[in-house]
Amino acid sequence: MPFHGIHDHTLDAKSRLTIPARARTQLAGGVALTKGFESCLQIWPADDYNQVIAQSLAGLNPLGPEARELKRHLYGNTVATELDSAGRIMLPPHFLQHAGLGKEVVVIGSGEYLELWDRETWSTYDAGLIPRAAEHIASVGHAS
Repeated sequence: MPFHGIHDHTLDAKSRLTIPARARTQLAGGVALTKGFESCLQIWPADDYNQVIAQSLAGLNPLGPEARELKRHLYGNTVATELDSAGRIMLPPHFLQHAGLGKEVVVIGSGEYLELWDRETWSTYDAGLIPRAAEHIASVGHAS
């Protein structure tokens, strides 16, 4: 089942995120925490993330510049972790810095994975999201 919804959360004093209860079952088999392309973090079920990596690298020369660049991001900016007994994950300092995360955060369902945003950063980004999404949908509709 895809991840849905927007959930306000607060990081604890040890920089741990409590995963929304509805998402814990899907993440019980392990978590891939990765730096997002925007100022956010992505939280993937570990097996799903490994499949995405394989799909992203398929057909590329493993020693070519594109594959090397993708591997650096997809492997180098990812940590494997697990939910603790309270359903939390630890966020490393360099991940917090990448996403500009403060204490107040938002967990966004993004289909195959969750995104973790600083609450204020998300609010700014979200303000223009609907018009941008509508524009993408309109351009896809005209391309056929």
